[in-house]
Amino acid sequence: MSTDVALNETVVAAPAPAREATAPSVSSLPETVIRPRRGWLAIDLKELWAYRELLYFLTWRDIKVRYKQTVLGALWAIIQPTLNMVVFTLFFGRLAKMPSDGVPYPIFVYAGLLPWTYFSHAVTQAGDSLIGSQNLITKVYFPRPLIPMGAATAGLVDFVIALTVLGGLMAYYGFVPSIGLMLFPVLALLTYILAIGVGLWLSASNVKYRDIRYAIPFLIQLWMFCTPVIYPTTLLKKYAWIMALNPMGGLIEAFRACTLGHRPIPWSSLSISCIIVFAVFMGGLIYFRRTERYFADVI
Repeated sequence: MSTDVALNETVVAAPAPAREATAPSVSSLPETVIRPRRGWLAIDLKELWAYRELLYFLTWRDIKVRYKQTVLGALWAIIQPTLNMVVFTLFFGRLAKMPSDGVPYPIFVYAGLLPWTYFSHAVTQAGDSLIGSQNLITKVYFPRPLIPMGAATAGLVDFVIALTVLGGLMAYYGFVPSIGLMLFPVLALLTYILAIGVGLWLSASNVKYRDIRYAIPFLIQLWMFCTPVIYPTTLLKKYAWIMALNPMGGLIEAFRACTLGHRPIPWSSLSISCIIVFAVFMGGLIYFRRTERYFADVI
């Protein structure tokens, strides 16, 4: 006996294909053209202050990169000026018999190397800072002067660490700090402002002319021999007034005078240096603002 089983088949109709969205034509899309702002770009100090936390992070980034994967770490801040002091003492103090205003040559040259080492490192790092921050400049908006300012600020850590050697030399040679030492923070601030000013000039020029990065070490070395780091201004005699046109010359002489107390503070040359420092800083900031509109295009 055979039994037929009828299977009920359910037929489901396929849904109708959805209507494809028609892409808008290229000609109907809005066109956005980004051009550099014309005219004068004002210096907005309030904006720089509003981004002060970014300056902190840029500074901390430069400090970590500087000592990343180093064995001695922050000791390099002491080693470099100390070794320079030893070399200059042997060749200029012992062999060339360089005068040192009646103080031992090691502490004389180190008191000059301390601000100069900070200034040269800050200018070198600030001059190349924009090239190293290419991704930030082309993708994110923020006040561009913060980049060279962060590079100059990071060097202050080495400057403070290297002060310990100067304190040890003063104790060894019996130099007692005088009331003139109260001028030291002001001189450090002026050196910091000058380093930022020169760094603004060089970093802005380095974006367009990459030869600047190769010229910076030569310019720094030449500037050092034009600055009373390894010799006193009294050695120049009647030409010592020319040294007043070098802002680092007046600052270094004032550094020595306020720390060692071996001579009065040269207020005349220091006043000229202060004027030149602020002129260099304002000129660098104005030049930086005039050229930064093209940074993202040529960096």
